[in-house]
Amino acid sequence: MSIDPTAIPETSVATQHPARNGRSGLVVAALLFALAIYLTYGIVTMEVPGSAATPGPAFFPIILTGVVYVLSILLAVQMVRAPEPPDLEIVAPESGPYRMQSDWKSLGMALAAFLLFIVLLEPVGWIVAAAVLFWLVARAMGSTTAVRDMAIAFVFSCAVQAFFSAGLDLNLPAGILEGLL
Repeated sequence: MSIDPTAIPETSVATQHPARNGRSGLVVAALLFALAIYLTYGIVTMEVPGSAATPGPAFFPIILTGVVYVLSILLAVQMVRAPEPPDLEIVAPESGPYRMQSDWKSLGMALAAFLLFIVLLEPVGWIVAAAVLFWLVARAMGSTTAVRDMAIAFVFSCAVQAFFSAGLDLNLPAGILEGLL
């Protein structure tokens, strides 16, 4: 069922403020930029001991902060250059009041996966807990390939474990795999 664009009342937000249409993504860009500023403050005020080895404890946060700055700027530029048009079913719904577009089931599943990760991290270790987290979040996002998702989640969690152990010389919880790692 489609809606005739001419059926939108002249007093709607879409016709009153055409420059604002489709730019709600700028809020996300602003939040990312604020996060990058907060991370920058954390890096600048970080107390690094003189005995820290190269590249040091600020290396990864600097990379992460740079990526967040770049993403926020790219997102803002993309939102300004190509704003998304408003969804006519939301602006002027035929069925009455505005409808909600939140997917509470997916949000609940992702939150439950994160809470399960917190509970499982110490007893079973990073590799298993992170693989379960990644797999459950993929399922919450709508993936239907359970075996492939679990394989990718396991490989990714192993790669993160190897990066932290070998690259940063930091130990993540080993859990039930204590003797094997």
